[in-house]
Amino acid sequence: MKELFKEVIRINMMEDALEKEDCAKKLFAKVNTMELPEYFNWATQIFEDLHVRENPDKKALIWTDIHTLKTKSYSYKTLSQRANQLINFFHKSGVKKGNNFYMMSPILPENWFASLACIKAGVVNVPTATTMTQRELEFRFETYSPNVIMADEQSACLIDKALEETSIEPELKLVLGQKKGWVSFGVIENESCEACGAKTKSDDILFCFFTSGTTGLPKRVGHTAISYPVGHLSTTVMTGICPCDVHHNLSAPGWAKWAWSSFFAPFNVGATTTGFKFSFLDGEQYLDAVSRHNVTTFCAPPTAWRMFVNMNLDSFNLSCLKQSISAGEPLNPDVIEKWEKHTNTKIRDLYGQTESTAMIGNPPWMKDKMRPGSFGYPSFMYDVALADNEGNEIKEPGQVGHIVVKLDRWRAIGLFSKYIGNPEKMSSVFVDHYYYTGDRASFDKDGYWWFVGRADDVIKSSDYRIGPFEVESALVEHPAVAEAAVVGSPDPNRYQIVKAYVILNPSYKASRDLALKLFKHTITILPRFKIPRIIEFVPEVPKTISGKIRRIELRQIEIAKQDNATDEEVAEYFYWDFPEFSSKKKHGH
Repeated sequence: MKELFKEVIRINMMEDALEKEDCAKKLFAKVNTMELPEYFNWATQIFEDLHVRENPDKKALIWTDIHTLKTKSYSYKTLSQRANQLINFFHKSGVKKGNNFYMMSPILPENWFASLACIKAGVVNVPTATTMTQRELEFRFETYSPNVIMADEQSACLIDKALEETSIEPELKLVLGQKKGWVSFGVIENESCEACGAKTKSDDILFCFFTSGTTGLPKRVGHTAISYPVGHLSTTVMTGICPCDVHHNLSAPGWAKWAWSSFFAPFNVGATTTGFKFSFLDGEQYLDAVSRHNVTTFCAPPTAWRMFVNMNLDSFNLSCLKQSISAGEPLNPDVIEKWEKHTNTKIRDLYGQTESTAMIGNPPWMKDKMRPGSFGYPSFMYDVALADNEGNEIKEPGQVGHIVVKLDRWRAIGLFSKYIGNPEKMSSVFVDHYYYTGDRASFDKDGYWWFVGRADDVIKSSDYRIGPFEVESALVEHPAVAEAAVVGSPDPNRYQIVKAYVILNPSYKASRDLALKLFKHTITILPRFKIPRIIEFVPEVPKTISGKIRRIELRQIEIAKQDNATDEEVAEYFYWDFPEFSSKKKHGH
């Protein structure tokens, strides 16, 4: 297995784009057909036997608080030692292989210690966002009972309330600080810096991610000892991180994206990863930290990129930056253009899920061949296709279909093992020889893929199916618009009409005149059937912690408006109320 990781390092260090692409294709052809070992422990076999052994003093982690500027750094050897100390304390406290470890804290070095310790000890890591409410914690605890919990002081208070309500008593509660009834994480410093790794089978569940809940209740996504570390070789190649890089990912430890890009992608190749703690996202302080720590590869969600490009980027020294990456939702072309103008790097889109690793994207060899708005093409690790509503594979370009992973030729290593405790959900997404992602897209005649949206986000208006992203992208091209979220609003004649929630840039004010300008703007870009029929100006829209728009919540708001008339004053404007347009009827084109 070690040779696979060495080969990825060699590929990512290649300068010739064609050679890099060809070697990546050959590597994944081998990965997709190889016989997997019965046992695999990434922490001992890759992190320690490859990186710690060969570069023990190299920086593995640089952590800073962007508000106080407090900074800490850890070498590969030191990081390994901290993990070993935690493992030894686990053993002393009765924590066993297969137990569940809830990790609920802001961005702190202990997240890296604990993640590495869990993998090496065979303990199931359950990342938990610090934004959880008590009710959400109760749901998680009742669904997947914790054996160990690690939390910061503030989160620990909320956890205690949820534990009391559910009558659940973990074997061990570790607090990053001091709290009555909890053990201070600092006690691990009394333990030995050496520890043996568990004998984990390749198919042992080692990661349990609760999905972000954009649709319905969160599901428990189970990844194995091999599906995440080895599966993230696709992410490592897509991001293009090299051993010499200082990588940064703007993501919270409570979600899968942190494991993707703050942990496995850099550590798979022995690079330096960074973590920036913040209580609120101050763009000035954040980019200052990116500059001060000489970040070379930078991954952030679309919401952050939109913030950054509206700042004075000339005031930051971003000369070290070599690669910029976006994930979460497709990025609007104008954002990519603005960022490139100031940093000379193109933001490359990647696509994946909690249930997978990087599946589709623009790898480094595509940076001069990207098409604005396209999210690239499938990773060589995944056999990705489009399927129509009857389950037939779509072969012709230009047709919108369900993004599926084909399973008849090989099962991608990076695909999750199961929805833990939910066979009904498993049977609904694994149909025939497909895994259905729940997302929709199309591809063009040249093989470029174009994201449409969640299958349940697609707006059905008359005989048309409209993807929200295309409308959002058109809106944000207007200088007044900072962000837009588009959903279908119930309509008695068309089933749904296009409704846009619009967040304005600071120098603009909501008004009838501005709404008119936005309607006219979209008419110049979109086919008439896709333009928004309702525009509502709002200060914010609901999002998950990873920055994804919760369109399900917006749809529920629209349904509630139809069911219950309200006198609440909102900045809402209707297309049919404007005599400037030839069609004044509510349902006219």
